[in-house]
Amino acid sequence: MGSLSFSIQRRVQKARLGRLTTDHSSFETPMFMPVGTRGTVKTLTMAQVKEIGAQIILGNTYHLMLRPGAELIDRAGGLHAFTGWDRSILTDSGGFQVFSLSTLRKMTENGVYFKSHIDGSSHFLGPKESVAIQRCLGADIAMCFDECPPSNAPRASIEEAVARTLRWADVCRHQPLKSHQSLFGIVQGGIIPEIRQYCAEQLLPLGFDGYALGGLAVGETPEEMYRTIEVTEPLLPQDKPRYLMGVGSPRNIFEAVLRGVDLFDCVLPSRNARGGTAYTWQGRIQIKSARYEEDFSPFDPDLDAFPSRLSKAYVRHLLHVNEITGMTLVTMQNLAFYLDFMRQLRESLRTDTLDAFRQKIDAIYPN
Repeated sequence: MGSLSFSIQRRVQKARLGRLTTDHSSFETPMFMPVGTRGTVKTLTMAQVKEIGAQIILGNTYHLMLRPGAELIDRAGGLHAFTGWDRSILTDSGGFQVFSLSTLRKMTENGVYFKSHIDGSSHFLGPKESVAIQRCLGADIAMCFDECPPSNAPRASIEEAVARTLRWADVCRHQPLKSHQSLFGIVQGGIIPEIRQYCAEQLLPLGFDGYALGGLAVGETPEEMYRTIEVTEPLLPQDKPRYLMGVGSPRNIFEAVLRGVDLFDCVLPSRNARGGTAYTWQGRIQIKSARYEEDFSPFDPDLDAFPSRLSKAYVRHLLHVNEITGMTLVTMQNLAFYLDFMRQLRESLRTDTLDAFRQKIDAIYPN
């Protein structure tokens, strides 16, 4: 299909140290992908996203199809040219967003009719349309259009969603993409082991470039999520990247890496930043708290990033007076932490120090 290549450099039980290469960049995995919903990581420039070490970002098909429109982005030369980001990009299919519009959508066998959350205008999105939009966007990795039921949905609803996901995956697989683009299939099935396994088994003959685990972190407990990864992982190809969609906290990511996952994305570090929650190597802190008003110590003395060297008092002040720069600095801090967390995790896999790294994470981020 596309030009993506993936190799495993080292295994530590289920955990994998790998390398993923696209036309736009080559990087080690496990890797975290900052979320750039509308063609930007909120409050950051692309230069700042590069500065903190991001190698791949995620774009949102649903939001970009509504504004500014896939055709406009295609005329601009694709999402890379349009945004000025010259490293790898993954685009989701838009399925999760469409299915979250429960009061604004109507399901059919060919896709979903829905009304825009912005202006109420009517649209249709199905597997053919989703891939066509992602072709216009030109991301290195495109995702199949799937149905994402809540993890606590009735069994019959989950079975129906998986059957539709599989039919749509076959349609997606036969749609044209640009020569540099690759396509990932998505395993659904809630937290019911045999349905997850069935979905994975049925996707394999379609020969996708990678496989994602969807429909998790949507209401189930962390333990249920980990068990679902455990029962699905043995069925996924060993030579293809695995992507856990929408997950999660540092603890969630660490546990998923131990179970064989390679790629992650989550809005947590950027969304929580705008409310003043910071992720640091000293733990999670609420930087807007009054206790930091006169705390002139570095934001994060154990992280080599620009905001980490500023004082807690200064960052708190900016947030307290609603300066946009404050949100920028906390977002940079959080994503820099996530990327450094992944770097240290990869290094622990390379140097046989995973147990020591586990103890470190247990102490700082126990849940």
